[in-house]
Amino acid sequence: MTIERVGVIGAGQMGNGIAHVCALAGYDVVLNDVNGDALTAAVELIGRNMDRQVAREKISQEDRDAAMARISTTGTLADLGQADLVIEAATEREAVKDAIFAELVPHLKPETILTSNTSSISITRLASKTDRPEKFMGFHFMNPVPVMSLVELIRGIATDEETFKACQDVVERLDKTAATAEDFPAFIVNRILMPMINEAVYVLYEGVGNVKSIDKAMKLGTNHPMGPLELADFIGLDTCLAIMNVLHDGLADTKYRPCPLLTKYVEAGWLGRKAGRGFYDYRGDEPVPTR
Repeated sequence: MTIERVGVIGAGQMGNGIAHVCALAGYDVVLNDVNGDALTAAVELIGRNMDRQVAREKISQEDRDAAMARISTTGTLADLGQADLVIEAATEREAVKDAIFAELVPHLKPETILTSNTSSISITRLASKTDRPEKFMGFHFMNPVPVMSLVELIRGIATDEETFKACQDVVERLDKTAATAEDFPAFIVNRILMPMINEAVYVLYEGVGNVKSIDKAMKLGTNHPMGPLELADFIGLDTCLAIMNVLHDGLADTKYRPCPLLTKYVEAGWLGRKAGRGFYDYRGDEPVPTR
């Protein structure tokens, strides 16, 4: 099928990035969120990010203006009914995603492909709650979406070949690269990345090193562009904890047990950059380690 109109659910850091790259690729984009202020902020952020691309000569001013004109917003899921492809990018909680799909599905065209940007939850299980498991799959973008070139494509047990091929074609049109993952907890990237971050939190928890030393050691010792605790703050500590819980529950292996300190930070509301405080305090001019 031909995909020209894309619906994106969720105007947070992932949703606005997905809307950004889809609009630049020539798709008409309808961005949905229950929070009107979040929609306004998302469109403003997309505009600023595109302005930076213009300043760096990555795109032209004409491309920027045309892409922004392709983005519309709505607080109503029914307005996504005419989309050819819907990408859900809501919070990483299965109950939230199930509720969104239950409300959305009655409004979709029979041929619409429904996908989730989940970074860990079973695609087969999410698909089973909809009327189109054969037209449902995982479409996992990396953060920040406009910068990162990888998209993980995850088939559920019922995903048909036509749906997979259509999503592959979208990835190519976005000028990104697809990696195919099987439907196991956290797929490829987060199956490897999140236990590393969790282990870094254990190193902090056990007093092996402080925040600054842990991040410095991994940046200079393994040539990582960001330290694991800095990266956790960037991703969101609540998201990291949610993925570790999915791994722990789904694979029933104690090596995936979330570090108690990670749980404590989330319970405190210290969720990282988006909350102003996590393993670093971002409320001043420069980030300051909190431990």
